[in-house]
Amino acid sequence: MKKILILLLFTVILTACGGSNKTGEKLTVYTPHNEEHTNALVGAFEKETGIKVEIIAVGIGEVFKRLKSESANPIADVAWGGVYSIYMDNLDLFENYISVNNADLPKAYRNKADKVTIFCLDGSLLIVNTNLIGDIKIEGYADIINPALSGKIIMADPSASGSAFAHLVNMLYDIGGNVTNKKGWDFVEKLLVVNKGKIAGSSGGVPKTVADGEYVLGLSNEDNSINYVRSNAPVKLVYMKEGAAFNTAAMAIVKGAKNLENAKKFIDFMTSKKAQEIYGSQTTVRPIRNDVPVASYMKPLDEIKIVEIDTAYVNAHRQEILDRYKKIFTTVNK
Repeated sequence: MKKILILLLFTVILTACGGSNKTGEKLTVYTPHNEEHTNALVGAFEKETGIKVEIIAVGIGEVFKRLKSESANPIADVAWGGVYSIYMDNLDLFENYISVNNADLPKAYRNKADKVTIFCLDGSLLIVNTNLIGDIKIEGYADIINPALSGKIIMADPSASGSAFAHLVNMLYDIGGNVTNKKGWDFVEKLLVVNKGKIAGSSGGVPKTVADGEYVLGLSNEDNSINYVRSNAPVKLVYMKEGAAFNTAAMAIVKGAKNLENAKKFIDFMTSKKAQEIYGSQTTVRPIRNDVPVASYMKPLDEIKIVEIDTAYVNAHRQEILDRYKKIFTTVNK
């Protein structure tokens, strides 16, 4: 009898202390985020909920490639990160869900498609190697078609990288006022001539190769670039004087997710004030909630000229934009 009582007591203790090990208390997440980003947010989520998260970190192009190939039997429960437009182009891959925090978000960033949730902002910028740039002045797009930079500029493929596509749209708006103006596309052609086909394998590879001294300048974004400044790499960040676009990063629950309820908790947590404060103080992206501050290493938005993008139009014509870019790229690099 005594042994039975001891066994029962031991079982009660395990049940009370082992909540995070309950069957089903898990979640699989595909994300393009860097390790610092995932550690800060996922650790807080696991502590808050007791749900164990498996992170599979791959580029956003690979995320969507996997989601499509695995649609009959999904591995991931959540896709977390990457620009909003990519999610809107692939709504059939996701479950309907609107966060319980939706009403607490600024109206411009609330869930309007029932499936896609915005959780942070990420700005386009130029990253410059200060040891290699010499006396070449870099203040904006107009400066990067300098023949002196021929073969020394690195960028990612807009077809595979959300941040690269955002940069392409940014420059078309800055130079031509929209994505159809010939002036903007003429500039793209000039840039590709100077670029000489130097395309990084991923968006994260752009700032890395600039910081390592392989290239003088890269077309990048805040999320991938800021840590190189924080770690005292020989780089500086330039927000284009013509205007920088701030893009919304998104997340969504994968259609047929095996851990649906846990996925909903993940979406809710990432839009909560607690998580948004972590974004604002520990990561390299900007929170979307107005009730949390931004980190001191972030350049204040009021010091940056911002260009407004007609995202609805861009989303609707994404493939046309990519096709036109590919045609120019192929012609220039024959």
